[in-house]
Amino acid sequence: MKLTGGLVLVAVAGIATGLAARAPSDVPGAPRTAAVAKHAKAATLAKAAAPAPTAVAARQDNPLVIKRVLTITGPFRHGDWLWDDKGVPAGPLVITVDLKAQTLSVFRGGYEIGAAVIAYGADEMPTPLGVFPILQKDADHWSSLYDAPMPYTLRLTNDGVAIHGSQVARDKATHGCIGVPTAFAKLLFAQAKLGDRVIVTNGRMMDLSGVRTTGA
Repeated sequence: MKLTGGLVLVAVAGIATGLAARAPSDVPGAPRTAAVAKHAKAATLAKAAAPAPTAVAARQDNPLVIKRVLTITGPFRHGDWLWDDKGVPAGPLVITVDLKAQTLSVFRGGYEIGAAVIAYGADEMPTPLGVFPILQKDADHWSSLYDAPMPYTLRLTNDGVAIHGSQVARDKATHGCIGVPTAFAKLLFAQAKLGDRVIVTNGRMMDLSGVRTTGA
């Protein structure tokens, strides 16, 4: 069975929020195996984010308008990731993270080029929600606080929350960072630039069947 993955973004009151299209497991209060949910319609972003009706070209160039999501077959488990930017034009990068679905997606110019299952902050040190610019890049970062390597770090907050390469397993949590498989982190690091947006949400769902997939 072929299932499609991806995140779609919507702006509400001027704040960009990620809506995940991958479903969490049905085990409450426990680490979840990230799965892929069914997609339904996604036109453009929300009306609040869209330009004037006459500005068709500007709307198409909006990086928050989703033009394609990756095709993922079967469940998306801890340690799994996918990257496919073949034929995708240059464009602004937007990274979306859904903590409930435990997935991260990378969009370039509205085309999803990467997706991965993540590790994230435990209850006592949760990963913050919101929209964050990438503040710093450090391919060989070593945490002085936790005395641990954090390869391909993309720093999001001044107090140390970052996306970085990590061992992603069902029983692993972070101290607030977003951990992705190291091979995926390397690819993301090469694409990301300072100031690129990272949008972190917790379980907002949206179907995307109207969006083209890589298999279409």
